Amino acid sequence: MTKIKDVTTYLETIAPLSLQEKYDNCGLLTGDGQQTITGVLLTLDCTEAVVEEALDTQCNLIIAHHPIIFNGLKKITGKTYVERTVIKAIRNQIAIYAIHTNLDNVLTGVNNRFAQHLGLKNIRILSHKPGMLRKLVSFVPPTHQAQVLEAVFQAGAGKIGNYSGCSFTTTGMGSFTPNASAHPTIGQANQPETVEESRIEVLVPASKQQPVLAALKKAHPYEEVAYYLQPLENEHQGIGAGLVGELPEPLSTGQFLAHLKKSLQLELIKYTPAYSGKVHAVALCGGAGSFLLPSARAAGADAYVSADFKYHEYFDAENKLMICDIGHYESEVGTKDLLYDILSKKFSSFALNLSKIDTNPISYFK
Repeated sequence: MTKIKDVTTYLETIAPLSLQEKYDNCGLLTGDGQQTITGVLLTLDCTEAVVEEALDTQCNLIIAHHPIIFNGLKKITGKTYVERTVIKAIRNQIAIYAIHTNLDNVLTGVNNRFAQHLGLKNIRILSHKPGMLRKLVSFVPPTHQAQVLEAVFQAGAGKIGNYSGCSFTTTGMGSFTPNASAHPTIGQANQPETVEESRIEVLVPASKQQPVLAALKKAHPYEEVAYYLQPLENEHQGIGAGLVGELPEPLSTGQFLAHLKKSLQLELIKYTPAYSGKVHAVALCGGAGSFLLPSARAAGADAYVSADFKYHEYFDAENKLMICDIGHYESEVGTKDLLYDILSKKFSSFALNLSKIDTNPISYFK
C-alpha cells in the first residue's frame, strides 16, 4: 500500500525542499506521512471548497502549489479562510502538501510547462540560484576507481547540463600510517605505507550532497575515506528562477499577443505597447515575477511574460522589451497537469484527480 510519505519523498527528489525560497513554506503542512493513500487531489490553491472536493472524491492527500499555511498560525479558531481550511482538513484526516518555489526553481518545473505551452525552444534558466554546487574530491585505489565513480554518479553527482558521468581523475601517491585500532585495506598497523591512488573530482548539487557522500563511503574500499567538499560559485544550469527561450520564428507584437492568448487560453493580457520590435526571445516566470525584469532585459528577451507587476514597474521596460502580465493564476494553473504527469509515471495504486474548482480569486468584467 502506498503511503503519503512515499509520494512526498518522490516529489522531493524532483523538487527538493532545500530549493524553496526562505520566505516559503513547502512540504507536508497537515496530516500523517504514514497514512495509506486513498486518492490524491491536485490543485493550485487549497481552500475549504477544495478540501470538500477531496472528501467527495475520497482523496486523503491534497497536493497544492501554493501553501495554505504561509505566514504561520498563532490561533486556529476558524476566523479566517486559512484557519477554516486547516480545521476542515485535520478534522477529516486529509493531508495537505505544498510544492511551491522548490518546483519553480527547477528547470523541469512550473516554468518549463509554461514554456511548453508557448512552444519555446532552447529553454534555459533566467536567473540562477547561487550556492547550488559543490566540488567533491576523494582518493581511491585505481582498482576501485570505476566502482566509486559509478556509485556517486548514481547518487546524483557528475551532471553538467545535458551531460552525465562527468569527472576528472589524476594519479598520485598517497601516504598513511594505520594505528593499532585500524583495519587497513592496504598495509599493516603502525607501519608507514605509500600507495598509488586516483584523485577523483566531481560536481555535486547541494541538494544531493548527503546521498552522494553516503554512496562514496559505501563504495569506497578504505576504512577511513579521505574526501573534501568545496562550495562553488559556478551556476547550476538546472536550478533558478524563470526561464528564457526562443519562439520557432519571430513574431510581430500583435502576433505574439494573439499567440500568447490562444496558447494559454487567456481572457486578458496587460502589456507595454511601446515596444516596436519583433518578438523572438521570450523570458517568463510563473506567479509574481517582476523581480526578474532586469534578468529578462540582460538575457536579451524581446518579451517578458509573468504576473503581478505594479504600475511603475511597467516603465522599467524602457521600451527595450514588452512586459506581458497575464495574471498570477493564469501563469501557474498548468502546475496541476505537470504534477499529474510527474506522479502518473511513478504511481498507479491510487486515483489522481485534477481539482475542478477554479480557485482564481480574480474575475474580469467584460
